[in-house]
Amino acid sequence: MNISNLIRQHWAALRALLVLTVITGFVYPAVVWLVAMLPGLHAKAEGSIITASGKPVGSKLIGQSFTDKDGNPLPQYFQSRPSAAGAGYDPMASGASNLGPESIVDTPADPTKLTPGGDPSTAGFKPSLLTQVCTRSYAIGQLEKVDGSRPFCTGGGVGAVLSVIGPRDSSGNVIHPTQVVSVNEPCSKPGSAPTAVFQQLYEGVRVDCAQYGQDYSAGQIVPIRGAASDHPAVPADAVTASASGLDPDISPAYADIQVARVAHARGISTAQARDAISHNQHGRLLGFVGEPVVNVLQLNLELDHNYPVKS
Repeated sequence: MNISNLIRQHWAALRALLVLTVITGFVYPAVVWLVAMLPGLHAKAEGSIITASGKPVGSKLIGQSFTDKDGNPLPQYFQSRPSAAGAGYDPMASGASNLGPESIVDTPADPTKLTPGGDPSTAGFKPSLLTQVCTRSYAIGQLEKVDGSRPFCTGGGVGAVLSVIGPRDSSGNVIHPTQVVSVNEPCSKPGSAPTAVFQQLYEGVRVDCAQYGQDYSAGQIVPIRGAASDHPAVPADAVTASASGLDPDISPAYADIQVARVAHARGISTAQARDAISHNQHGRLLGFVGEPVVNVLQLNLELDHNYPVKS
């Protein structure tokens, strides 16, 4: 390759660099900025910020918690769905729990490290997705005075899962159980009352609580459906986090079971609370995509404006 060809190729490359720099570095950003300034689009481009009394209080696109400093639900507010983003609704840590439908066995806590009223996670406890769902459903049932039971959950709000140990058939199913353990119900500390497991017998064999440090993975893991309804009173979005952890909306069904609590806390009728829900409910996108939803922040702001809590 001679010098003249080398110079021509480099000059062509330099011109292409300059042209693309102008287009992608200046023209395209300027066009996007101008489009964002158009009426009807500017607020969305700015983050769909919602204000109250002239001050920004959040975005209609990003959810937030309505709890006290200890994480307890504030009774006068409709609650958002669970969040796995950081400590909850952290926009800098958007994400899900990454737990799937096969996550049904808890990682137990070390009983020697448990303290009364302490956080069991500091003792190594990691709840499965099933137990998270069961615990949330139980807590919401208590809070909203509805039936919090659901299939495959114990009455105490953990995953109803057994490890069935014994000889197996060619398909891998245990044919004659010799030991059965409720893997998500750990035994009490030595000297305390024995743990009452959710099911006393399984195929005629007594069900035991789980001893810390014992490996029950050799058994067949069997979820127990129980007698709960196939249509729980607590809807799915109330007990599961979204993929982003920042979902600003809840289902009308979840909003509905919160009506009595919020109305009582604000001293209004349930009809008034339901009217506020209808004002902030949005239908399916384009009329057929997704499901109807209720924006929690907008709903709570309307209630604060129309029916403030009396101190």
